[in-house]
Amino acid sequence: MSPDEREITDEMLDDIADTAIAALQDILKYFNVGDITIDEYEGDEGELILDITGDDLAVLIGRHGKTLDALQFLVSAITVRTIGFRYPVVIDVEGYKSRQRQKLESIARSSANRAVAQRHEVKLRPMTPYERRIVHITLRDDDRVVTASEGEGGARRVVITPR
Repeated sequence: MSPDEREITDEMLDDIADTAIAALQDILKYFNVGDITIDEYEGDEGELILDITGDDLAVLIGRHGKTLDALQFLVSAITVRTIGFRYPVVIDVEGYKSRQRQKLESIARSSANRAVAQRHEVKLRPMTPYERRIVHITLRDDDRVVTASEGEGGARRVVITPR
């Protein structure tokens, strides 16, 4: 059994959370964000979500969420290296990603409807791995369409094809 297939115990999840929170706190020392709170909870897909709340956190989100994406990448990389296996960790700032997720789910559903109505594939804009995952998860139970990722690097996008 590979480490990614092992059963995650509550103790292991606590270790993952402690590792991710420590990494996040170390990184946040370099931002002038004042007092913050980090809430941890489990997401719908079993991922660990760390939601940062505070007074002036726009700097952590950045333009179009780019700083937040980089923060998540760093914390995930440090966590994987420390615990020795990959476990999905999502960093959010005051529910920003939650709102973005709702928008992406809506885009995914309307694009699937368009693909079916036009009987033609629909290519979405290039997205981050996190955004693509949300689209795939949103449409995985929709028997009318199939989703696939295509392209390389920053140009990677989801293609929705009618069955």
